[in-house]
Amino acid sequence: MAQAATEVSPPAPAEDAERRRFERLKITLLGRYMIEGRHEFPCQTIDMSPADIHVVASDRGEIGEHAVLYLDHLGRVEGHIVRHSQQGFVLTITATPRKREKIAAQMTSLANREPLKAPEVRRHERVLPTITGIGLTLPDGSRHDVHIMDISHSGAALLASVAPEVGSPVIVGRTSAKVIRHFNGGFAVEFGEIMGKQDFARIIGPGT
Repeated sequence: MAQAATEVSPPAPAEDAERRRFERLKITLLGRYMIEGRHEFPCQTIDMSPADIHVVASDRGEIGEHAVLYLDHLGRVEGHIVRHSQQGFVLTITATPRKREKIAAQMTSLANREPLKAPEVRRHERVLPTITGIGLTLPDGSRHDVHIMDISHSGAALLASVAPEVGSPVIVGRTSAKVIRHFNGGFAVEFGEIMGKQDFARIIGPGT
């Protein structure tokens, strides 16, 4: 039986050897990505190495297309789509040797960090923002207007007419987040990284 259409020809030996020099680490990071000529989509990493990254993505693009990722804790990463998977795509990272060494150090640090536990997530005080309207981007790239019920440096409760699945990556305003639970009339999200004062002020608006 023929293989699924998502499978593509294996990379050239030189490219394959380059990627295999690096150990793949199972690191889950939230973020967003852009493929040439398209708007932003939320994403989540599955595993990664300093040479390539496997991400959960609804728009898998075309093999060979250039893509730019903005990942929490890691920052901007760019490269080309080299393979499709059922969950998304694999991006081979374009970087100088020095940049690749920096990425390797960051990934090692992220892989060794302790998982964030629920009590830690809830230690930040929730506030009622003066400006409640904000944009929400779902995994399929669709955009919706939602309202912030309350927000903290680590998450928010959103009033919305849509209900993305628990665990789905989303973008709240410009902040990467993950849906953690539903409630009547909306859902709660956890941000990919603790929001700094400047970003927090940008999200909640003046006068709070």
